[in-house]
Amino acid sequence: MNKEELIRFVSQSKGNESNICQIYAIRDGKTVLDECFRGFKTDDPININSVTKGVMALLAGIAVDKGYIKSVDEKVIGFFPGYQVKRGEKTIYDVTLRHLLTMTAPYKYKSEPWKKVCTSEDWTRAALDLLGGRAGITGEFKYATLGIQILAGIIENATGEKCIDFANGNLFVPLGIPGHKIHGDSSKEDQFDFFMNKTPRKNEWYSDPKGTVTAGWGLCLSGRDMARIGYMVLNGGVYEGKRILSSDWIGKMLTPSLKLGERFGNMEYGFLWYKPFEDRDVYAAIGDCGNIIYVNREKGVSVGITGTFKPMIFDRVQFIEEKILPVLG
Repeated sequence: MNKEELIRFVSQSKGNESNICQIYAIRDGKTVLDECFRGFKTDDPININSVTKGVMALLAGIAVDKGYIKSVDEKVIGFFPGYQVKRGEKTIYDVTLRHLLTMTAPYKYKSEPWKKVCTSEDWTRAALDLLGGRAGITGEFKYATLGIQILAGIIENATGEKCIDFANGNLFVPLGIPGHKIHGDSSKEDQFDFFMNKTPRKNEWYSDPKGTVTAGWGLCLSGRDMARIGYMVLNGGVYEGKRILSSDWIGKMLTPSLKLGERFGNMEYGFLWYKPFEDRDVYAAIGDCGNIIYVNREKGVSVGITGTFKPMIFDRVQFIEEKILPVLG
């Protein structure tokens, strides 16, 4: 498949590729693909859904690098000295930052209580109320979009800075990504529109009523922004000669902690980043609707793909491998 065929394939697709807005690829520090679809331009941001989690892993790493967080084995509860633990709850005292980053933290629910958390005044505190449980820490993988909200609170309490400001100063602006603002509204109607609206958004990050960003979703980036993040990860924390993160953190973040099941494509999982193939140096931050940061160290390529709301699309790794990499040569 050549470039023209790729553009035609995406533009005319009525299947999984019918919601793609942007494809941006960087190789050897240079832009090698920049294509937009469905009315989007290169610099238009979109809600990247759970790719947000991968960005949160980077922010946690910066906080560790700068000494605000001593170790991923620090206890979560230690970052919330004013929090009143629920009566009879004991497991919460043993949960560490590592458990959050590897999605092995325990929670007191069978399915995520979106209404309870997302209608509260403080989403971080509401998520803390769900942490723990009688079963204790089992090491079982439990994907938790609401639970990872606790990570935003940890970063804010550890640094003394709002997460949005910490991200702007230490990650976005150094990568040439526009500074972001919090979204502001958090009503039920607004949350629905934020997920479903298929027009470009602003350089913003969804937030709770207290102005804390949503850690599991809601960051708005362009495909170019994501490719830049990916290229920094590819180069061990360095972007255009600037050290953004330590190579030590990048290494730990990408090192698999556990093997996932069929629901997650049997991929391996590090700190909120996926490793799609056991025997290859390929990594990804993945979100619903096909949003993805794809990092291929073997070929020196980073790819960012954005997509508007479309159910039942999880990852585009296969699409990138089969359709995009051949175009790059």
